[in-house]
Amino acid sequence: MAEISMAEALQQFLKKSKLKTGIQAMQIEDIWEKIMGKTVAKYTDKLQIVGSTLFVNTVVAPLKNELLYQKEKIIEMVNLELGEKIIKEVVIK
Repeated sequence: MAEISMAEALQQFLKKSKLKTGIQAMQIEDIWEKIMGKTVAKYTDKLQIVGSTLFVNTVVAPLKNELLYQKEKIIEMVNLELGEKIIKEVVIK
């Protein structure tokens, strides 16, 4: 019988569990400032992952336009930070 660490066992469980999506949705709020910077994080809210789509809300029109132009980069950075290719689309509201 192979021995594995508690961390490895937990990772294997999460890969097969539906909890994984919820955990990643919670992580986005934690990593958003790290990825996008304090200023962007300050003016964006209601971050959520639904399926493979990241929803970002902002009321600042110039920021909204900038985020729209950076969708591909946002997808790449979020997926890199999460360690998986989770996000396939970004919707800026």
